[in-house]
Amino acid sequence: MPSLAFALSFLAPLALLPAALFAAAQPGKRPGSLPRLSEASALIAFALALGGLVQAALGSVPGVGLFEGTAHLALRADLVSTAMATLVGFIGWIVMRYSRTYIDGEAREGAFHGLMLTALAAVLVFVQAGTLTTMILAAILVGIALKRLLLFYPERAEAQRAATKFAVVWHAGDAMLTIAAALLFARFGTLDFAALADLAATAGLGLAGTFAVAALVAAAALKTASFPMHGWLTEVMEAPTPVSALLHAGIINSGGVLLITAAGLVQHSSGAMAALVMLGGLTALFGAAVMLTQSAIKTALAWSTISQMGFMLLQCGLGLWTLALLHIIAHSLYKAHAFLSSGGAVTEVANIRRPGPVAAPSVAAVLKSFALALAIFAAIAAAFTYAFGPKTPQALALGAILIFGVAYLVAQGLADRAPVALTKRTGAAALAAAIGYFSFQAMAHAIWGPVLPAAPMPGELEWALLVIAVASFGLVAFAQALFPLWAHHPSTAGLRVHLANGLYLNALLDRAIGGFRITRAR
Repeated sequence: MPSLAFALSFLAPLALLPAALFAAAQPGKRPGSLPRLSEASALIAFALALGGLVQAALGSVPGVGLFEGTAHLALRADLVSTAMATLVGFIGWIVMRYSRTYIDGEAREGAFHGLMLTALAAVLVFVQAGTLTTMILAAILVGIALKRLLLFYPERAEAQRAATKFAVVWHAGDAMLTIAAALLFARFGTLDFAALADLAATAGLGLAGTFAVAALVAAAALKTASFPMHGWLTEVMEAPTPVSALLHAGIINSGGVLLITAAGLVQHSSGAMAALVMLGGLTALFGAAVMLTQSAIKTALAWSTISQMGFMLLQCGLGLWTLALLHIIAHSLYKAHAFLSSGGAVTEVANIRRPGPVAAPSVAAVLKSFALALAIFAAIAAAFTYAFGPKTPQALALGAILIFGVAYLVAQGLADRAPVALTKRTGAAALAAAIGYFSFQAMAHAIWGPVLPAAPMPGELEWALLVIAVASFGLVAFAQALFPLWAHHPSTAGLRVHLANGLYLNALLDRAIGGFRITRAR
């Protein structure tokens, strides 16, 4: 018997279809009441998803299959899927409301609304998929709709190149998902996520299962624009701004959704977890470094998303599934708002008086501030351990990385202050960050801990990766804090140029798809 939570979750994507079909019937006309209809349908979908979340929190049946037998199609309605559906529905409603005025008067306004609603409905199915088959079909539909949105101005060669790169990377991820599905079905005879986790725990992955998990990790990396296939994300500005915001409603973070949904399966492969740590950490550091060199606001936001998605993969690789889910929710809300408000940010920046030169902090002052930040973090970690129980090494390592980031931001922002002020402000920021980190971690564990697997105890490989990750982020933060000391060195200017161009990796993908030939031809 389907639960109310499941019924509401199933109805959420269906609520978007009438308006999407209405828009498809008049793609090139002034749509009249269509913008209001689109917003209303998105609001209804959000309300249904929110109702499903409330019902799931009250203890409804976690999941029900739609079609049994060979189709292997099913949705689920647990606290994880309904939380993601509510997030997608909320951002989708805000974006559609924003689009009413943003896209008003465009020649293909009707097509835009139809494609946005179609993508939104597909994402709602994706985040609630109970089987890998359902997830694959939803992912394919998301890719088709988003490619058409990237081609909203089809006469632009840059839009053609961005859409082509997106399609290559996204559908390569779909292919990896299909390979994983074939291997998992051959090994376990089912594609139901819950059943796969149970069977992997009892029977082991085996060779086919190990390769399947590797394919899942590859699909997740491709769908989160991870290094080195990140280039298409920096060119989404070729589409209208609402598309960039909608990306953060379960599209660019779909790789994280996939990994969290299949967490009980992925965690049985130590090699896959290690790969996520290494790839995620590299992507996070690379994206953050390039972001600091960008002058265009939306391009900087895109590089920031690349970095954040890498950090999310790092969290998954550490087995911190609840924190990864919390990261997806927080980042999606923040970054969707950042893109929608980017136009206002340009105006504000233009009216800001440029500051004078910033004095360089001393090495001793930065070292002192970093040491104080780590000491405060250790004290807060001990206090939370005493109050709420022991913390895993993975959680402590992630917290230390966070503290390094806070210490860097404060050191850089207060570089023109006296060393005493620098140290005091760093300590205050570290205290607030440590309390916030452990508080949110406790909250996420209380909400999703019963649904998601706990982080495994680290072995030798995991300990080595933890040390490398903390050391790498710490060294980068320390170097960035001291940037004013070496900013005027001749080699710095060259490094900045290379970083501003993303080390030219995007150009390699351009050549692979013939992007430069497309540009010259037009």
